[in-house]
Amino acid sequence: MQVTFYHQVLLIINSKTHFTMKKLLVVLALGAFASCGNGNSTSDATQDSLKAVDSTASAQKKNIDSSASAQKNTIDSVKSLTKDQIDSEAAAKKDSLKGNK
Repeated sequence: MQVTFYHQVLLIINSKTHFTMKKLLVVLALGAFASCGNGNSTSDATQDSLKAVDSTASAQKKNIDSSASAQKNTIDSVKSLTKDQIDSEAAAKKDSLKGNK
């Protein structure tokens, strides 16, 4: 079997591509190890900002809960007053009907 110039060029290209892929793999592996670091991905500033967000969210939740409680109390008092008014009007009608008989 005779090795032609074409075959030699293909062998050179293939070996260079293989070597280039190995270099690329090594570079990607080093990048992955460098990006991992020591496992601590959050800094003190990030922790402080998370605490501030948590405290703000907690304060807003308390505000919403107190507002909802006040609204519920208002609704309950209106409901009670309406019921009492209807009951008194019904009792008055009932009494007036008894007096007509």
